[in-house]
Amino acid sequence: MRVRFGIISHMDFLQSLFIIYAVLIGVAVGSFLNVVILRYHSGRGISGRSFCASCGRKLVWYDLVPVLSFVFLRGRCRTCRARISWQYPLVELLTASVFVLAVAQFTQGFPGTERWLLLATQLLCWPLLIIICVYDFRHKIIPDALAYGFAGIALAFRLTDTFSSGLTARAWADLAAGPILFIPFFLLWFLSRGRVMGLGDGKLAVGMGWLLGLGGGISAILFGFWSGALVGLVLIALRRLHLARAVITMKSEIPFGPFLIAGVLAVSFFGFSVFKLFPLL
Repeated sequence: MRVRFGIISHMDFLQSLFIIYAVLIGVAVGSFLNVVILRYHSGRGISGRSFCASCGRKLVWYDLVPVLSFVFLRGRCRTCRARISWQYPLVELLTASVFVLAVAQFTQGFPGTERWLLLATQLLCWPLLIIICVYDFRHKIIPDALAYGFAGIALAFRLTDTFSSGLTARAWADLAAGPILFIPFFLLWFLSRGRVMGLGDGKLAVGMGWLLGLGGGISAILFGFWSGALVGLVLIALRRLHLARAVITMKSEIPFGPFLIAGVLAVSFFGFSVFKLFPLL
């Protein structure tokens, strides 16, 4: 019993250590992602010093500590007291949370090679997905370079997993999942001439299919549609109750990318499956 207790304690200690590292690395990566999000397509490189958008003062290192600086400064610039966007701590915490979920998944009982491959893929894909999510929310567009980068990493993962596990019928279906999931988005875009949905969501769906496989990709997309519809209806109801300031109608443009990425999160880390909800599908 002592030996078993010692082994369990050692494993718990290692898992806790991995999670601590995941949090520290996650908030640091999230801080960098904020820079990319704000400077992407702005004409500024990502290597310059950070500065206050209101007074132009260059920030020192203790103003840039992820999450903690925002808390200690109470969300305001040290010099001009202008408000700092909540995007900064939220992106940092979101990145840390995703990294923790990826590490927790890594410590589960997957085979060795599959476990390392899945961890590497998650840690490469999720920074891109977070940038896409926030950028689409801010600008209502998904940049091609980010969607293609995500799809490329997901395809590399799918090819590696397919040839290592064998060319079964399911493996072929998962390999074809990217183009298959793109087709409905393309038809919506083409038939509506871009009025219903942009093609960027379809390009994002390609990577989702390769990352999650056919069944997982379908589940993530349906999760995105359901959650997007629910949020849209709630916003319309709030507007009619005079609780929302913006004019929100059924024709209002709501970025769909964040909802698709929420679907990826639900499938990847929480096991959401539409086929479990509706077994006859």
